[in-house]
Amino acid sequence: MKLLVTGGAGFIGSAVIRHIIEHTQDSVVNLDKLTYAGNLESLAGVANSPRYRFERVDLCARAELERVFADHRPDAVMHLAAESHVDRSIDGPAAFIETNIVGTYTLLEVACAYWQGLATADKSAFRFHHVSTDEVYGDLGGADGLFTEGTPYAPSSPYSASKASADHLVRAWRRTYGLPSLVTNCSNNYGPYQFPEKLIPLMILNALEGRPLPVYGRGEQVRDWLYVEDHARALHTVIGHGHPGQTYNIGGHVEKRNIEVVWALCDLLEELVPQVPIGVSRYRDLITFVDDRPGHDLRYAIDAGRCQRELGWMPRETFESGLRKTVAWYLANRGWCHRALTGNYQRERLGVVA
Repeated sequence: MKLLVTGGAGFIGSAVIRHIIEHTQDSVVNLDKLTYAGNLESLAGVANSPRYRFERVDLCARAELERVFADHRPDAVMHLAAESHVDRSIDGPAAFIETNIVGTYTLLEVACAYWQGLATADKSAFRFHHVSTDEVYGDLGGADGLFTEGTPYAPSSPYSASKASADHLVRAWRRTYGLPSLVTNCSNNYGPYQFPEKLIPLMILNALEGRPLPVYGRGEQVRDWLYVEDHARALHTVIGHGHPGQTYNIGGHVEKRNIEVVWALCDLLEELVPQVPIGVSRYRDLITFVDDRPGHDLRYAIDAGRCQRELGWMPRETFESGLRKTVAWYLANRGWCHRALTGNYQRERLGVVA
């Protein structure tokens, strides 16, 4: 297949492209606007492949999208481009509405027109795969229950509301126009190349510099953690073998309170970088509890059984093995982290919880 991947310079998108180039025979067109979290350095290892092309295009630029479809003639679309940080959505929701809703609408319009013009055989094989989040389901609340593909939507933040809107648009384009689409909703991703506003890279970098490790409330929020390379495998499996019209939840089968994640990071750093910063006796001493985020959901947990039963996908990494790989990568790639950060980025405030 020739896959058009939107947001391919981002954290999950770049993992998907590396997986495709390194482990399959498919080719990729990477479409990315290169906002603050997009980084082509994350694709340096595959950028010279003859099966990889890059297009710097804004999702909302319809004429440019039409050119990309006409020039590259993709067999499928994997739509990952999105604004994704909850704190940023609270401070400035406009960018989330523009990218996640208007951008998805524009992409759907162009993809649908392209699909309608395909020959019959190509038309039946085409797929539009929209990559979403478990946050659209809202808050599970207590310790029991899991998000299933039938869980009603109840988004809590401007970010999750914008992603829920995009999900609904994709399903509407299938029902109204017949576009062969699929939707996946994933749990919290972690791993190499994640922009350092998210919980795990933020805590690693702050700890190494002796900075506070800010945690919302008492860190009791529960998330399901998924290693990004496991997610990349799942997404490629869905685009190749999933059924149009279907939704697939993708999770790591790992529920952890945020404070447990931070404790685990501190303990790993004690092992791998035993010389702690001046002024503290251990990394855990850097943990600082801060006021909770507005509208903060307490618990997310994914039932990924459909992916296992219908597609044969299961995560390969445990939380312990994935976290160790992640910490080791950040320790070995401090230069990437430094170059990824923008001038207006404030680690003290952004990313205090996933």
